[in-house]
Order: sequence, then C-alpha cells, then structure tokens
Amino acid sequence: MAATQTTTNTDARRWAAVQARDRKADGSFVYAVRTTGIYCRPSCASRQALRANVSFHANAAAAERAGFRACKRCRPQETGNGDRHAELVARLCRLIERSEKAPSLAELAAAASLSRFHLHRVFVAATGVTPREYAVTHRRRKLSASLRTGSRVTDAIYDAGYGSNSRFYAESTAALGMTPTRFRAGGAATTIRFALGECSLGSILVAATDQGVCAILLGDDPELLLRDLQDRFPKAELLGGDKSFDGVVAQAIALVEAPGKGHRLPLDVRGTAFQQRVWKQLQAIPAGRTASYADVAKKLKSPQSTRAVAQACGANPVAVAIPCHRVVRKDGGLSGYRWGIERKRELLRREAG
Repeated sequence: MAATQTTTNTDARRWAAVQARDRKADGSFVYAVRTTGIYCRPSCASRQALRANVSFHANAAAAERAGFRACKRCRPQETGNGDRHAELVARLCRLIERSEKAPSLAELAAAASLSRFHLHRVFVAATGVTPREYAVTHRRRKLSASLRTGSRVTDAIYDAGYGSNSRFYAESTAALGMTPTRFRAGGAATTIRFALGECSLGSILVAATDQGVCAILLGDDPELLLRDLQDRFPKAELLGGDKSFDGVVAQAIALVEAPGKGHRLPLDVRGTAFQQRVWKQLQAIPAGRTASYADVAKKLKSPQSTRAVAQACGANPVAVAIPCHRVVRKDGGLSGYRWGIERKRELLRREAG
C-alpha cells in the first residue's frame, strides 16, 4: 500500500513538471503518450496529451523497451541541451579547422540545422568567442606553428588560409606581433626596451616594443619583475630604456598614482581571442566602478565562463592600463589580483576618492 502511494505521489510530481514544461526535470524521467506511441522530455513544447494517456519512464531506454519511439521535436533519446550544444560546437570547430576558407555564419548555421542567430548564441556560450574569432585565432595559430617548423613565409601564409599576401600583411602585427621573418627566427630580432623604477605601490617595471607598451609589472622585488619579463619574452633582445623612454615610464607611473585619470599609452598586448575580448571589456568599466567576474562573463554573452574571465584577468600583462583591478567577486570582495590584494584595494580607493 505504501509503495503504491509513493508511486502515485511521484507520478503527480512528474505530471506537474510536464504541465509546467519544467526544463529542470529533463533527464530525470521521460513521459510517453499511448495514443501517439511517442515519448518526450518533460519540457517538450509539443501539444500536451490527456493525463489518462500518459505514462512515465525512468529514461529513454525504458520508454523504448515499452514500445515507444522518440519525439523528433525534443529528441529525448539524446543528452541534455548543454551536452548536445557542446558536441555540436565541437563538430563545428573541427569544420572550421578543416576548411581552407573560414565558413560563413550562414554556412555553419546550415551545417548545424540552426538559424544564424541561434548558432551564434550557442557557439559563444560554449566557447566564449564568436565563430569568426575562433576561425581567426585558428588561422593565426596554424600560421605560427608553420613558421616555427621553418616553412617559407609565403607557403605558411597560404597554408594557414590567407587568400593573399596583402590580406595577411594587413593584419600581420595582430597575428604575430612582429614581422613573419622575425617570428620565423623565434622572435630573436625583437627588441624590447624596459626600465625599472619605484612608485607609491612599490617597484614597477615598464617595457615596450616598437608597437607599444607590452608590460607594466608591479611588485616588491625589482629582480623578480625583470625575471618575469625575461620569462615572458625569452628570445627577445631586452635593452635598458634610454632618455627617450623616460616619458613612457613617467606615464605608466602617473597612471598608477592616479588610476582614475586614464591614459593614452599605446599597448602591444597579445593573447587568445577570448583574453582579448575580456581585456577589451575591462577597459569599458568606468573608473571608480567595479564589476564582478560573472558580470563580465554576461557582457561577453558567455555566462558560464566566469572562471575563464578570472584567468584572463590574471594573464593581463599591463597593470592598471587594462584595469583588471576593477573586477571583484560577486559579493564585492577582493580576490585574484596577481600584484597583490593590498595594491588592488589601494587602486580602487584612489579611483573612488
């Protein structure tokens, strides 16, 4: 008697979930309709059947053993939407990587049997970048790998999917951070000027390429800052800055002393497509304001990437110039500043004042 009562209560809860089309119930059971011979997810948007014609089953396999077939609309025999989307996006990433020319959004949408809008949203949610950004990053990664193996520059450019030399050279700095000939040499011909100094937050190291400032590092030990720079650019030629570099250093120190005033320093920072998107979003946070890691992830239309946002903040090589100090925990607490929590607190205090 007790077992019968328990089953009745369970079925009542399941039926309530079906009536509410409750997505939270997906995966916990399926329901089948005797008059159609079809079984569905609880959240299926199909027209609801009469309760008298509905039976409940633990999973798709149980429903099929009972003689029912899967609904073509909600596909209950497949894994959850998140898993299905992950599998779909993985397949599209492979398609992008195999294609000589990056597929258009319309072509990817057709391959996925989704609208362009839906495909774009699903791709960004799964990867944190758009299909175009993924294609650009893959092409640059392929070019870099080809040049490192010693391939001729022209061959590497075409093998990576650039349609012409002119198209590549138009974005070569963004792709490699240097000329392809220098990159092929391992960056050995790249010159980085740097200077060590002191500011109110301790030691500071400022470094720049011909393109712009590539590092602003803060710490307590100048030698550790220099070692950090060497680790970041192991094959570059590091030169102590001369008097012409003093102005750049002064601007960087002024930015630390008054972070709310902004800056006009040209930056030369390189990272993955996702890191670049995060860093751009950080620069949009007004001085004196903060945002949580979750807020930044939502702005990127990738709400599940909070942890990746935090990692991108930690990878920021230019303290204050890209204001990762303005990103805090959801509860407003301070955490995750690679140059120390006290420095983060002080920078925020200066902006608030």
